[in-house]
Amino acid sequence: MKKIFSILIITLLFCSCVGNDKKILKNSIGKINKVMVVAKISDWTGDVGSEVRNSFGELMVGLPQPEHVLSVSQVAPNGFSSMMKASRNILIITETEKESFSVKKNIYAQPQTIVYVQAKDDKSIIKLLQKHKNEIKNIFIDSDIKFTQRIFNKDKIDNSQYKTLRNLGVTFTIPKKFRTVDDTGEFLWLRNHLMSGIAKTGSNNILVYSIPLSDESKIADNIIAVRDSIGKKFIPGSDPETMHMITEEAYTPFTFDATIDGKKAYETRGKWEVKNDFMAGPFLNYTVIDKKNNRLIVFEGFTYAPSVSKRAFVFELEAIAKSMKIQ
Repeated sequence: MKKIFSILIITLLFCSCVGNDKKILKNSIGKINKVMVVAKISDWTGDVGSEVRNSFGELMVGLPQPEHVLSVSQVAPNGFSSMMKASRNILIITETEKESFSVKKNIYAQPQTIVYVQAKDDKSIIKLLQKHKNEIKNIFIDSDIKFTQRIFNKDKIDNSQYKTLRNLGVTFTIPKKFRTVDDTGEFLWLRNHLMSGIAKTGSNNILVYSIPLSDESKIADNIIAVRDSIGKKFIPGSDPETMHMITEEAYTPFTFDATIDGKKAYETRGKWEVKNDFMAGPFLNYTVIDKKNNRLIVFEGFTYAPSVSKRAFVFELEAIAKSMKIQ
């Protein structure tokens, strides 16, 4: 009887472990916007590695200094240890007879995204990388956006405390490190003072407001004029009479199609400066078409962080913007 009871307990424990694999995965590691590439050294130093670096070598638009959208590092398959397998973003390149491109989640750790690129030789691998390079890039960026949003969600601001967000009927996942600069009921300005390195003098900023929806065909063309009018009205410099935020005249912003909360939107990246002053930095603007309420909801983030890299700060603003929910 004792033997039967022992077998029963062991069986139950085994079934419990098998049924809860995801619960026992270790936490993933790795910096935001960083991808671990598993590939042979000969591939990495050859044409395959060049293609990977070119695919991920795109520079983030709107930054004063050149910074890649994604950074990559390489490890050989025989060095892909238990610690390496805990990386959050992994690209695995292998030579096999059957060509395939696939994405898997939470294999060795969680949260984790692994992209597999498999083909019979270098030429075929490069062709596959070229075919899917934008998809691969977006897969890892979206993964990091969701990861960042989950972190912010653990200690987020109560949106109901802001008159502007209540009046506009919008919510965001904003970490509590942001403080109120202005909240008029029509215009919200939040600021996070940066607390590391030279950037102690800098800040990350969020603006939220709305404007009426008129001619939908002219929205993209008017984004800069709108943000400049908002800068003149709400974002003064050290001398409010002569100084205010404007779009940097020497740098043409880039506007892309986007989707926010399931709605058509425009993403604009560029540089801002303070008129008649020396302050400047990157900005990220999302103009969302809210047809239901016949308006445009505008989220803008801008960074002032002299002498330090700004990619991580702008990426935080992007993660917050993409958490937007419109009632």
